[in-house]
Amino acid sequence: MKVFEITSLIEKIAPLSLQESYDNAGLLVGDKLMNVTGVLITLDVTEAVIDEAIQKKCNLIISHHPLIFKGLKRITGQDYIQRSIIKAIKNNIAIYSAHTNIDNVQNGVNGKIADKIGLINRQILLPKAELLLKLITFVPQAHVEKVRDALFNAGAGQIGEYDKCSFNLEGIGTFRASKTSNPFVGEKNRLHAEPETRIEVILPKYLMYKAVNALLQAHPYEEPAYDIFPLANTWNAVGAGMIGELEQEMEEVSFLKHLKQSFNLQIIRHSPFIGRKIKKVALCGGSGSEFLREAIRQNADVFISGDFKYHEFFNSEGQILIADIGHYESEQFTKDIFYEIITKNIPNFAVRISETNTNPINYF
Repeated sequence: MKVFEITSLIEKIAPLSLQESYDNAGLLVGDKLMNVTGVLITLDVTEAVIDEAIQKKCNLIISHHPLIFKGLKRITGQDYIQRSIIKAIKNNIAIYSAHTNIDNVQNGVNGKIADKIGLINRQILLPKAELLLKLITFVPQAHVEKVRDALFNAGAGQIGEYDKCSFNLEGIGTFRASKTSNPFVGEKNRLHAEPETRIEVILPKYLMYKAVNALLQAHPYEEPAYDIFPLANTWNAVGAGMIGELEQEMEEVSFLKHLKQSFNLQIIRHSPFIGRKIKKVALCGGSGSEFLREAIRQNADVFISGDFKYHEFFNSEGQILIADIGHYESEQFTKDIFYEIITKNIPNFAVRISETNTNPINYF
């Protein structure tokens, strides 16, 4: 099993194109064609994690947080990042990270947090826009089903909980084949009119080349006509945070106790109680204070995240309960996501969840 074969399983769920512009997800150290002897899954990469990988004979580390986040001008071992890189290279260990790309998908970091809390009726808190395309093509009527199915199999035509979505319109296409062409229908040097179906499907940008290739392979024409348009629509399957509901509303204190138990927390930093029961829950793994306003706009009773600054707690203004459970604590179950993806697709492969506690914050 090669490195890229394993990491591609994660990228099917969370394509690298869905990461934020500031991020650095993907293969950071190592050769994608290297044979993998074992996988170690962690939230962060530290020297202790590298040592654990060596001890457990794992030559691929998969982390949530990228070890290399900013540009490096030299690697001399001056900090833990440089020392970890040096140790990984010396021991032929590859390092791969899935960060904001797995934050931004429904079944990623925020979906796992929602699982732990027990939320139903979930939606992305702040869906992203301008990530969708519309592909339009024109197909002779006898081949419509073949071309349409090829597009569906390539991932086009998914709208929310509905798949195989398309719009189809009958019409007449005209063309004249040149002397050097090999027309599927019609004759060379003669204008031809062919009954055709106009097929329209929506697809995410990262599937564009796959969909176009599928179209070209399935279409009978020598030169298929197709158009691709960018859409300004929001894509409800991708974006920041998540919002959902508890099956049964809870008192504020009871809900915080539920959080402490579910996430094995030592402490929760929270804003003043608002005096109403908790039913609608918004959340964002890691550092999500920037999405507080959106949680308030959607009438959430509580917003769960990490890394709130002192003055940001004032922004609750009696409208919402802020529950800061910590950055590491909110994302700790991301390791389970990676483990489930790999073991579901490659049973009996050596995949281990790191036992090293990489949380840099301690509580006295």
